Amino acid sequence: MTTSASSVDAAGPSAVFELGTAFCTAKCLLTALELSLFTVLGDDEMTAEELRVKLDLHPRGTPDFLDVLAALDLLEKNDGRYRNSALAGRHLVRTGDGYIGGFLERANHMLYPAWGRFGEMLRTGKPTAEADYMEMIKEPNRLRSFLGMMDALTTLIVPELARAIEWTAYRSMVDVGGARGNLTGGLIKAHPHLSGTVFDLPEMRTPFDEHMRALGLEEKTTFQAGDFFTDPIPSADVVVIGHVLHDWSPDECRALVRKAFDAVRPGGKLVVYDRMVDEEGTDLTNLIISLDMMLTTPGGAEYPPSEYQGWLTEAGFGSTEVAPLGENDTVVIGHKAG
Repeated sequence: MTTSASSVDAAGPSAVFELGTAFCTAKCLLTALELSLFTVLGDDEMTAEELRVKLDLHPRGTPDFLDVLAALDLLEKNDGRYRNSALAGRHLVRTGDGYIGGFLERANHMLYPAWGRFGEMLRTGKPTAEADYMEMIKEPNRLRSFLGMMDALTTLIVPELARAIEWTAYRSMVDVGGARGNLTGGLIKAHPHLSGTVFDLPEMRTPFDEHMRALGLEEKTTFQAGDFFTDPIPSADVVVIGHVLHDWSPDECRALVRKAFDAVRPGGKLVVYDRMVDEEGTDLTNLIISLDMMLTTPGGAEYPPSEYQGWLTEAGFGSTEVAPLGENDTVVIGHKAG
């Protein structure tokens, strides 16, 4: 629930109060996910008391909590019984194909506490909840949460990216930092002539193998273990780097783009997508994501498309193009001469 500057001007002080306490409604949603409330409801409907017992909650706060979720259009309330709204049923039930709660679950555990120390980051320029990635991927529960977040994002990106490129002109692709291959699998499902490689750290091999078996794509995909800053990127007609560069400083981004140029076969493309900020600095959603990156990484941020184009041009790509990718992402494509 976002209050824009124009609505604040029109509505007066009450809108300012709402804006200043928006973290309260956010925490209601994040807590509902933590409790698996939407998944417990599924296609059923329950009273507040039935839900309270199912979720092992105290009587004091449960009715108001459920009514907040109803006011946010995440639940529907009828004659004292609650059910998932169409939106929640589609995107917040853990077993559904459209589930995006993985990202929000990670936001609850990492970003929510980090924003509590936002002023500290502004004063020091240092992250307040730097992700210990190497430790995280060694812990099964934390790795599962991370993979859920990645899948939530790539599930939204796949249909957009499947349409954004004329894939019939290419035979192979590699996804740099592709985790367990959800993007690669989705693109191959959409364009079965493709073969795909995921290039990521060795710890991702087992999740990758399991996911590809579940998708029936073992014969069409491969996993190559490595560190994209120290090891060569596998060569392919199309190299994809998605939601990766925003983790790193501009100098690190330049270095990675140069390595990607070497990996793209003659006549191929480099495809980079991120939640890029617009040149004028007016995109509120992506500006907030950029601050998220600053709160959780030593040098990352969301950069404007022109900066990405500059990195690709410096690396040797002959031409570049920029296009929107879904609601919030932007894709920059570099073309390598044949």
